[in-house]
Amino acid sequence: MIPLHDLLLFISAALILVLTPGPNMIYLLSRSIVQGRGAGLLSLIGVVLGFLVHMFAASYGLTAVLLAVPLAYSAVKFAGALYLLWLAWNAVKPGGSSPFEVRPMPHDSAIKLIRMGFLTSALNPKIALFYMALLPQFIRPDHGSALVQGLILGFTQISVSVTVNSLIVLTASALATFFATKPVWLRVQRYVMATVLGGLALRIALERKPV
Repeated sequence: MIPLHDLLLFISAALILVLTPGPNMIYLLSRSIVQGRGAGLLSLIGVVLGFLVHMFAASYGLTAVLLAVPLAYSAVKFAGALYLLWLAWNAVKPGGSSPFEVRPMPHDSAIKLIRMGFLTSALNPKIALFYMALLPQFIRPDHGSALVQGLILGFTQISVSVTVNSLIVLTASALATFFATKPVWLRVQRYVMATVLGGLALRIALERKPV
């Protein structure tokens, strides 16, 4: 059984992850603003399915394989860092936009909303790095089955993400309206988002391979 202290520490890490602007947040905000809360919640279902891919891959040992092969780990790490830097640049470049800005998007079907949410989550390097870098550190042989521990931690991360992202979806329109009437705050938000993304990219790039 995972000690309560370790579980609370993991929850804190999961909370920081979901509050950091990234592909999932941007997609859910954009979809909710343009197509409504229902579309945002359907997209969130797809995002959760993507989380399950990362969770089961990590729990069944694929994470251990990547961590055991320095080249594979480094490739994933630097690819994720570059992707986050690209997102940061898109937030502050001339003509760049914020996820809180309303932009034209097609009104897609329920199946497509779930599929797009799934792809956004399953291909999200931030989630992959989270599972690869942090999950193994909370699994201890003396706490029981490694598989069970991985599943408990994975479902804990998913629960935190669903709670926070649901609130984001339900308040997306209000947030968009607030930023639309206060353009200065919109610009501040863009630079804050770019700073957080850039800092996360730097931290990932400089992080040593877990041992």
